[in-house]
Amino acid sequence: MLGLLNELEEADDKAVSLCITPGLPPQQVEDLLEKALVPHAVAPEIAALLARSGTGAILFWGSSRRLLILPPFPVTGKYIAPGYDLEPLRSQLARPFSIALVLLRLGAFSVGGCQGEKLITRKTGTGLGHARHKKGGSSQSRFARHRERQKDFFLERVCGHIRQQLEPYSPSLDYLVYGGAWTTIHSLREQCPFLRQFEDRTLPPLLNISRPRKSVLEAAIGGIWSSSITEWYESEIPSIDSHQAAV
Repeated sequence: MLGLLNELEEADDKAVSLCITPGLPPQQVEDLLEKALVPHAVAPEIAALLARSGTGAILFWGSSRRLLILPPFPVTGKYIAPGYDLEPLRSQLARPFSIALVLLRLGAFSVGGCQGEKLITRKTGTGLGHARHKKGGSSQSRFARHRERQKDFFLERVCGHIRQQLEPYSPSLDYLVYGGAWTTIHSLREQCPFLRQFEDRTLPPLLNISRPRKSVLEAAIGGIWSSSITEWYESEIPSIDSHQAAV
């Protein structure tokens, strides 16, 4: 990403930059695109993509380079600027954000905290544990109830480990990010009151997480700092009838 920004900094062509904050309705995003660019220069589905982005977007539209970037952290200002305005992205990438990670699949978890890209605390564990249960009803229903109690017991343990690892840092944490199986993460969020304090500083989830372990936790830090980049190439730089984007 820094290499790309250096390339854009050296470009001397005319350009316009558009910063879009997260949470804008699609119509407002479309209006900003129309105001900043040649009408119909970007396909309508791009506006819907930008509206869904949990971190907003930055669009660089020049005569030689045309790029759409979904940054790793939320864009804080909505504006149109002349040239390739690189400062918002440079500021994000230069700041050593404090970030908590909660990676979870049923039966395995990893919890960590990092300063910038450096891991400063972590805890990894496995197992559903064994909740006590009494016999009763059909064997199938007993198994289902036992399995549900095991799940609740496991999530209770995970919540305790999260609090132990993150509570010393919670006042200064900039963001929290979840990764893994979303249904299990959703159950954890419902059952763990400690996590409610981070609801207004939660990044989009990492869903391509394998079974949590130390190496997966370390790799996830790189995923948090990654941007999504779409570039229109020379043959696709739109006339009014050409809307196709290439990655």
